[in-house]
Amino acid sequence: MNKSRQQHLTRWLRQQRSHAGRWLRLTTLLGFASALVIIAQAWLMTSLLQALIIEQQSRDTLLTHFMLLLLCFVLRAALNYAREHAGFRAGQAIRQALRKQIIDRLAVLGPAWIQGKPAGSWATLLLEQIEDMQDYYARYLPQMTLAVLIPFCILFTLFPLNWTAGLILFVTAPLIPLFMALVGMGAADANRRNFSALARLSGDFLDRLRGRETLRLFHRGEAEKEAIAASTTDFRQRTMEVLRLAFLSSAVLEFFASLAIAVVAVYFGFSYLGELHLGDYGHGVTLFTGFLVLILAPEFFQPLRDLGTFYHAKAQAVGGADALEKFMHETPDNVANQGETPFASNDSIEVRAENLLICAPNGKTLCGPLTFHLPANQRVALVGQSGAGKSALMNALLGFLPYQGSLRVNGMELRDIIRDNWHQHLAWVGQNPHLPASTIRDNILMNESYSESRFTELLKTCGINEFLPRLPQGLKTILGDGGTGLSVGQAQRIAVARALYKPARLLLLDEPAASLDALSESLVMQALNQAARQQTTLMITHQLDNLKEWDAIWVMQNGQLIQQGNWHQLSEQSGAFKQMMKHRQQEIS
Repeated sequence: MNKSRQQHLTRWLRQQRSHAGRWLRLTTLLGFASALVIIAQAWLMTSLLQALIIEQQSRDTLLTHFMLLLLCFVLRAALNYAREHAGFRAGQAIRQALRKQIIDRLAVLGPAWIQGKPAGSWATLLLEQIEDMQDYYARYLPQMTLAVLIPFCILFTLFPLNWTAGLILFVTAPLIPLFMALVGMGAADANRRNFSALARLSGDFLDRLRGRETLRLFHRGEAEKEAIAASTTDFRQRTMEVLRLAFLSSAVLEFFASLAIAVVAVYFGFSYLGELHLGDYGHGVTLFTGFLVLILAPEFFQPLRDLGTFYHAKAQAVGGADALEKFMHETPDNVANQGETPFASNDSIEVRAENLLICAPNGKTLCGPLTFHLPANQRVALVGQSGAGKSALMNALLGFLPYQGSLRVNGMELRDIIRDNWHQHLAWVGQNPHLPASTIRDNILMNESYSESRFTELLKTCGINEFLPRLPQGLKTILGDGGTGLSVGQAQRIAVARALYKPARLLLLDEPAASLDALSESLVMQALNQAARQQTTLMITHQLDNLKEWDAIWVMQNGQLIQQGNWHQLSEQSGAFKQMMKHRQQEIS
């Protein structure tokens, strides 16, 4: 990573401080207060040593000093605890804000842009890379300020007592951040490569996990196992490279800090032997001055040591920010417009398209030009071979793909409608059921008002009552991640019930019976055929034998609508529909 890119990412990271400015300021203030307590503690300790050893004072007369010293120990511990807590809250607030930005960004880009990218990379982006920014905001950023404030406070305390000792500390201090930066630049670059490798490894592993049955059927298990092992070894080597650089940075810090403290100790040793008469303002080097400087010398370098310890957090944050910042600014040239006009019509929905060209997020034309009319309260089936453009049309109606030409809903251009507002008026069922809520009941209701009669009727119509008695807690059964504990057919029935329970005026169905067993397919299609009469419906399907009673069938081929009509009209025509019927009969036989 070049220097300008690192500087840009560092500025981007610092811009995120606005999400937790109050907590970051409190963390810095508590750290500064802790440093003042350390100086007071060192002053009290050296005063006690001077009084007890040199002045031979009675311990009874120093009781107040002992109590104040004890108070300093307690106060320092309390301040350190409060600082850690404030730092954690600062990092937590920023991490939550970043995750919200990413999720909002994914919602804007839509599933049409997201699909095709491995889910593991999104998990790494949302979890691993953002989580690794915790120490940067909780520790590194406050420590940058403290690494300047605390040494200057100590120098301000020491220079009036002995300017030579203060000068030694002042001259040696810049060496630490200088060498730390030199080592840290390599650590940041290594960490960025490590993040990229982790994202690829996560995506590859999850994709292989999902396709394990296919891999097993084609006897690719051992080959993929070796590929994962090779990727894991590569990632382990990259991780060790980052650790080596982190240890090197710590070694550099300790070397120069120890060297500076040793020089101070040698100076005072020769001063006590009478060999040096420099820096004491002509008053001589006292026990109080020597011990105070030697006690505060490690504390002078401690903020720089801590900054070096936390410097790997900056390297991690810069590595993670590289992927985050690219994603946040990675807007396709032709992403679907969310619009600004609310959809306020209470009438049934009709859709009209004229010379409609549906485009991919990168601007490539997926299908079109299309001209059609979907009348209100009509049921239309969209059929065609895979790759004909059916899903592209569905995604355009959902508002997830940009388009050219005209696509009007009740006279309003779809691109001008607020997407979230538009989604409130439609229901959708896809091929892969998603059950985000914890229980079956919640997955059907999804924040809609509860109607017992309607809810009970849907349980019967969608065939949920058929498997409900076999579940341990019925409707209150807790589902695992992604509906674990249910078969695909059972999960699809719940998804259909959810779509039908929602008071929507447009029902969009993308092969809702795909990959279902005969019983589940029969129950799902029966429920949809019955409910589809209550609103405008468009369904993508390959199940041609269930379309005899539908109002219209659209045949799509190579991105164009080549035939439109009802079952009897299309059955009598020669062309694509009859060929599809023939292929369907061959598949059944």
